[in-house]
Amino acid sequence: MAPGIKAEPEKSNARYFHVVIAGPQDSPFEGWTFKLEIFLPETYSMVAPRVHFMTKIYHPNVDNILKDKWSPALQIHTVMLLIQALLSAPNPDDPSANDVAEQWKTSEAQVIETTRAWTRLCAMSNI
Repeated sequence: MAPGIKAEPEKSNARYFHVVIAGPQDSPFEGWTFKLEIFLPETYSMVAPRVHFMTKIYHPNVDNILKDKWSPALQIHTVMLLIQALLSAPNPDDPSANDVAEQWKTSEAQVIETTRAWTRLCAMSNI
């Protein structure tokens, strides 16, 4: 696995993964970790895995990482790298959280401070 990413399959269900991703360097998430779940549907790899952030996160579009971009050629490892990259570079032009995206477009400094505050409250210190 890539640095800053840990993934372990559930012992009773090999299609369900517990994931911990470290906030990328030089991002408002740096120094913190986030818990996610990844579930592979029975029709995986033809259908995208479901990704769910267990740790509450202030981000304009991390929830729609696989929206319409899934390809059977992608692997779980790639999905986790995409999530980590999106934490480094949010895309407010493709939002799943419109309020966060609008704030990002109008006051990036303010949204970074809000993101840091949410992260301190909700995320875990890096492990």
